[in-house]
Amino acid sequence: MTSYRTLRLHTLPAHARVDEPDSQHAQRLAMDQPARLAMTDLRRVAAVAIHPDATLEAAQQRMVHARVRMLLVTDAAGELLGLVTARDLLGEAPIRAAVDDGVARDQLAVQRVMVPSQRIQVLDWSDVEHASIGDVVQTLRDSGRQHALVVQQGRPPQVCGIFSATHIGRLLGVPIEASDKPQSFAEVEHLLAAT
Repeated sequence: MTSYRTLRLHTLPAHARVDEPDSQHAQRLAMDQPARLAMTDLRRVAAVAIHPDATLEAAQQRMVHARVRMLLVTDAAGELLGLVTARDLLGEAPIRAAVDDGVARDQLAVQRVMVPSQRIQVLDWSDVEHASIGDVVQTLRDSGRQHALVVQQGRPPQVCGIFSATHIGRLLGVPIEASDKPQSFAEVEHLLAAT
């Protein structure tokens, strides 16, 4: 049997601060590195989710506190029903739905503005595990999206990861923005070379 020792406890020093990751000294990733390095792996990090009956106000607060711009909308059993982004909360759709329902915009249910699961396009883990960060950036740009979910096939299939253009941009050290007009890989490489 292994024996363990008790560590000495200390009084918290005055003016102690909570550490934050040092983004200036963090190792930067490159476009040709494996895509999995830029993916939020939901097998290691809990997904930020919300119930479809929650209000838009609750969804907005959840995003602010979790520092994310997208929430997965799930039922009590964890099944993915849809997703809602900050753009969905701030667009015209909530205003129209609130008028139709006769409620204040902030009291509108998330399910009224979410992207339903049937309309969500995903990346397959078998493709992602052989892809580069550049491949994912190009996919986000070509699709005009800020996020991409990754699904691992199984019974049932599991959403195992999320790519975020904002997160990838932080890791690369340059802003990555989805665009409606496709941008070539050469243009992305040029952008990165300029930084």
